[in-house]
Amino acid sequence: MGKYINGSGWKSLGVIVLLLLLFSACSKGRQVTEEERVEYTQKQQDSLTFAASHHYSNNYNFVVKADSLVLFSQQPEEIVNGMLVDTLVVKKNDHLVVADIRIIPIDSIDSVWVQLARDQYTFGWTRESQLLPAVVPDQPISQFISAFSDKHLLIFLYVISIIAFIYFVRVVSRMQVPFVHLRDIPSVYPTLLALLVASAAAFYASIQNFAPDTWRHFYYHPTLNPFVVPPLLAVFLISVWAIVIVGLACVDDVRHKLPFSDAILYLCGLAAVCAVNYIVFSVSTLYYIGYFLLLAYFVFAIRRYLSNHPTHYVCGHCGEELPHKGKCPYCGVINK
Repeated sequence: MGKYINGSGWKSLGVIVLLLLLFSACSKGRQVTEEERVEYTQKQQDSLTFAASHHYSNNYNFVVKADSLVLFSQQPEEIVNGMLVDTLVVKKNDHLVVADIRIIPIDSIDSVWVQLARDQYTFGWTRESQLLPAVVPDQPISQFISAFSDKHLLIFLYVISIIAFIYFVRVVSRMQVPFVHLRDIPSVYPTLLALLVASAAAFYASIQNFAPDTWRHFYYHPTLNPFVVPPLLAVFLISVWAIVIVGLACVDDVRHKLPFSDAILYLCGLAAVCAVNYIVFSVSTLYYIGYFLLLAYFVFAIRRYLSNHPTHYVCGHCGEELPHKGKCPYCGVINK
């Protein structure tokens, strides 16, 4: 059998723990030797400074998204001084890698020049101000962000979403089928999904308003891991993952609560509501109106959900959902 530690044993143990804490607190970290200290050249320091402010550097990969991009074969100084130069054109979807970056102070248009390579035979220079609107980082997430940031696409999505929303509302009013916020089913997931999309859209626009450099860095170095990014981006990524999880739960719940045809129509209407939420709140929050609209939408959505008398009980005999305890309207069993 084990023995209890007496009073003197506890005192000895306490002294040992105290000494360990003192020694660990007073110990010095290992000093970096001269051999281990890294010395950067001026060019390396300039490259690190440029990468920190522009979020890309040498060997970064782009894809041409414009119809074409003109590159100059000569050095930037020759181009700035008006000398005769040769040009070459890279086409849409061509992959480019940053080969060099030069700062030309005498250029009154843009002092940053970038040399790009399509292959080992195709090199050329262009100003950064002409490069960035014509390319997108060679990352699927970055390309998705670029596509959904296009103003023409946003206008198109806005029009299509409004048309789809009006259409589904008219269909619902005629067919008397369930629809989120109007004649909703007894499930929290559709309302929660709509609120998550609206909140994520407003938060996305807020990052662009108040922390544009943080969003710019994420654009050039995207990730779906919320634990390796700054807190603002972590909250946004968590909300994106929450939309995916709640969306899957919503599909499963709707599939069990409605017939197949009604479930398809209900999910299409929910998708239209989420699309309208994304467009409205991502755009209106850029002009600070979205915060008031989001608060009003939360009040409206929650009140509509509560007015539908959501089910909290299940019959112990047949398994059907009940609005309250008592006699089951399906099998007649009394539930207490």
